[in-house]
Amino acid sequence: MVSEPPEAVVKDIVARALAEDVGPGDITTLAIVSEDARSRAEILARAEGVIAGLPAARTTFQMLDPEVSFEPAVSDGQRVGAAQVVVSLAGRTRAILTGERVALNFLQRMSGIATLTSRYVAAVEGTRARICDTRKTAPGLRVLDKYAVRMGGGWNHRTGLFDGVLIKDNHIRAAGGIAEAVRRARARSHHVVKIEVEAQSLQQVEEAIAAGADIIMLDNLQVAEVARAVEFIRGRCEVEVSGGVTLDRVRAIADCGVDYISVGELTHSAPALDLSLEIRDE
Repeated sequence: MVSEPPEAVVKDIVARALAEDVGPGDITTLAIVSEDARSRAEILARAEGVIAGLPAARTTFQMLDPEVSFEPAVSDGQRVGAAQVVVSLAGRTRAILTGERVALNFLQRMSGIATLTSRYVAAVEGTRARICDTRKTAPGLRVLDKYAVRMGGGWNHRTGLFDGVLIKDNHIRAAGGIAEAVRRARARSHHVVKIEVEAQSLQQVEEAIAAGADIIMLDNLQVAEVARAVEFIRGRCEVEVSGGVTLDRVRAIADCGVDYISVGELTHSAPALDLSLEIRDE
């Protein structure tokens, strides 16, 4: 079972989102809706997809009014169909209307990420490849974006620059070569930290193997080049593919025998899942 993001982190993100949207007050709702008005409401899926973001949506409404009832009809990671009820709400109408857009923003973005991830995961089913995310996340929302990837069946790459060594092309240039970059990284890293090296050619693959890389990231190579690289590596280290990965070619990449396929699209370009909130009579 995948754990939810830390409650304190979610509260901080939601508080900032509410401050951005509500500011000193929702002038429309305050003018139109009486303070004692109560309503029932439903969040509905308008398209098929995988749900993610229920903790953030719940927190949104309950930060506005702790007495709002938030009853999910499904769980994060569950697939829904069009017109399916996702959440039932009940409570003060003002809180429901004021929180509507922020809650839906979280749910739609995260469910879109989970849905797209699930398509990539399905495309490589039966291979050894794991679909991974990248650091191409919305600023300030990384913990939620990466949680959504997990809800879609994907795997998380490093969280940030602090928890994994990934030597990229500019690091290699700055160090004067792959061997020296790996040597410096190894000297400064904890013994349980793996060293990953980006390779943009078969020659760089050879250099990374000789330098003792734990993982080689094949960056923007054609499928035939990926296959040749995997054959050359022969299990001496793990292999990741990144760059230019699409749903159309991800299966061919996976069939080369790679361990990981990282896909920036999962978090930087996933289309939001169409969801809506509808007020019902109390």
